[in-house]
Amino acid sequence: MTVEKNTNYGSISVSEDAIASLAGGVITECYGVVGMASRQVLRDGWAELLKKDNYARGVVVRDGADGLEIDLYIIVSFGVKISEVVQEAQKKVKYMLEKSLSQDVASVNVFVQGVRVVA
Repeated sequence: MTVEKNTNYGSISVSEDAIASLAGGVITECYGVVGMASRQVLRDGWAELLKKDNYARGVVVRDGADGLEIDLYIIVSFGVKISEVVQEAQKKVKYMLEKSLSQDVASVNVFVQGVRVVA
């Protein structure tokens, strides 16, 4: 799935991996988010903390009827109100994707895979 846009100068094609990397980069900058987690929880319920070059492994991008549908898998910091962190992260990701891609984002679903103590 790619985002296609035609302009006077030609066509623009944005790949699914580029969208996933953008969404992963935006959400890791949010307060209370330690990092991205893999979509698959590892053995014994532990989630793998992804490095910057692997953000696409923690993001699922789908093309829905009303626009893009984004699933994000994250790890949050211990001691923060998870509902507030997730709500602000959803707003920020939706705003940045709509601004960058000039396309509607129907939903941003955030799945908290774990809580970590940050030293």
